[in-house]
Amino acid sequence: MSWIILFFAGLLEVAWAVGLKYTEGFSRPIPTLLTILAMVASLGLLGLAMKQLPLGTAYAIWTGVGAVGTVLVGILLFGESMAPVRLLSVALILCGLVGLKLSH
Repeated sequence: MSWIILFFAGLLEVAWAVGLKYTEGFSRPIPTLLTILAMVASLGLLGLAMKQLPLGTAYAIWTGVGAVGTVLVGILLFGESMAPVRLLSVALILCGLVGLKLSH
């Protein structure tokens, strides 16, 4: 169950990272509130997952899911680059996440 909680914590990290873009420097109240709620929920779920998972593994998975998800959302929503080197780099992060999961 801790892995599922951690995955959702990572998805919420994507949500708040994307939300930061929409806050326009925290000048828009609704996006700011939603972003802060996503931050709090993400950290809360990370804390719950860490009850059962090692610190280094949980934090690396959380940031990795957030990084990969944010890159993908950036490509899909904001037309960011899909350069082969960029996609390869994301694939390498994914390989690292799988390796951490398998080594646990």
